[in-house]
This record gives sequence, C-alpha cells and structure tokens, in this order.
Amino acid sequence: MKTITIMSSTLRTTTLTLALGLGVGLGTMGSAYAQDKGSVTLAYVEWSSTVASTNVMRAVLEQAGYGVEMSSLSGASMWQAIAYGDADATLAGWLPTTHKDYYAQTKDKVVDTGVNLDGTKLGLVVPGYTDIDSIDQLGDKADSIDGEIIGIDPGAGIMALTEDVLDEYGLDRDLRLRTGSGATMTAALKAAIQNEENIAVTGWTPHWMFARWDLKYLDDPKSVYGGAEQIHTIVRQGLKDDMPGAYQILDNFEWTAEDMGEVMMMNQEEGSDPYENAKKWVEDHQDMVDEWIGDVS
Repeated sequence: MKTITIMSSTLRTTTLTLALGLGVGLGTMGSAYAQDKGSVTLAYVEWSSTVASTNVMRAVLEQAGYGVEMSSLSGASMWQAIAYGDADATLAGWLPTTHKDYYAQTKDKVVDTGVNLDGTKLGLVVPGYTDIDSIDQLGDKADSIDGEIIGIDPGAGIMALTEDVLDEYGLDRDLRLRTGSGATMTAALKAAIQNEENIAVTGWTPHWMFARWDLKYLDDPKSVYGGAEQIHTIVRQGLKDDMPGAYQILDNFEWTAEDMGEVMMMNQEEGSDPYENAKKWVEDHQDMVDEWIGDVS
C-alpha cells in the first residue's frame, strides 16, 4: 500500500492562506437566521455523495441555530483541516480501507464519531455491455479501453488504491490512471455509453451514476479494494467542548444509501442547487432530522 503524506503545518498554513486570499475553496454559507450559536465549518470534497451529505448537514445545523461554512478541499487536505482545527468536521471519512492512510496519520488529532452511512463499495466500474468482468482481464483488454482508467481527483483514496491495483495485477505497463474530478469522470462515462464504447472508471457506491446507467463492478480477486466500507463522521478535537450541540447533531447523523441517493438524483437535475435541494429534502424528512437534532435547543 502506498503511503500518502499529509502536508506539513507550514505548507498547510500557506495553502489555506492562499485559498482565503483568492477566495478559492472556502465559502461562508451560514444563513442570516442561523448565527446565534456560532459557526461550524464543514470540510468536504467535490464528490457527488459528499456534496449531498454536506449540504444536508448544513441545512440541519442551520435549522438548529448554527451558522455554517463549507470548505471544498482535496481528500488529503480535508483530513488535514480537521486534524489542525482549520475545519470542525467532515462527513466523508471512508473507512476502513479508502482513507486508512489519512486516518493513520491523523488519528491522534481527530475524533471519529462513528458511521453515518453503512454498506459502501468502491472499485473499477464498466458499462454493463462491456465484455470485461474482472480486473485480471484488463491486461488483454487494454486497447479496448484506450489504455487508460478514468479517475477522479489525485488526492482521493480510491486513486491511491487504483495505483495499487495496477501494480498488484501487473497492469502498470498496459494501463495508465488519468486524474480529473468526479464530474470529468462521469462526463467521460456518459460520452462512452452514448457511443456504446468501452470505458473503465474509478467508481463507488453510493453514486447516482448507478441509477442512471447499467453499470457493473469488475471482480477484484486480489481484494485490493477491500470489502464493504462505511462512511464516518470525523470531527476536530475539542468540538464537543466548544459546541456540544453541534457535536451532538454530527454524532447523531446517520442515514441510508437510499436517502443519499434521493439527494444525489435531485442534484443531477439541470440547473438545480445542491443547497436548495438539501433544504427541500430536510423539509420532507423532518422526523428523521428531529432525531438528529435531539434536545439541542
């Protein structure tokens, strides 16, 4: 397994200072009516699943009287931001496999409040019509997918695991892993399917693409990607003391892949706003939200 190194404190400070100066990655999202109890900063990555969960949590915290800032970062920087107190929480800790290196390097500086979504999966995904069923067939089929696997942002845990896959299966001479983003990955997948072409992408569940297209995971006989995972809520040390109400809500937050899928599909509607969709979902699921908020007054 490759080791992913978290940036040093000096580089971290410089990077976040530049981000603030340029107005990149950090956005104050708290509404005017939700400023009484202070502001909670949620770190996230621009993955469809995390955009859905983070905007829902924003709407929930605002309903409970908190202001909310959302900080869009790479996977490594997201964990770093929690570890060094530059953000309060993330809803996107994929464990035990995808983010195990990030967690190993920050576990003494963060608090894992537990699972917020159970039964996730990740691996290589191809269209259902593709005559490839297993990763160990990719060497012979490399030409049919143009010698590449379409990935997402380079800081994502699934990208490091996919590099391990290429090494473990002896595919690094036949295939290259193309970096990009969640959006560029799904755009490439859409184009290939429209043209009935073969393509292999890094994929994970839950994701809206499985509801939209007929897709399949390639078998992973060496189990490099690991088995089923969970998504955990990770918070900074001290949050429970500083903002016990916000901590309680984050700790109580738990939903299903079906719940998340509803929000992700809403977000795929042309011209839709993820925050407005999250507020609508919260309004439609108030009984569940009341359980998360509990006795926070």
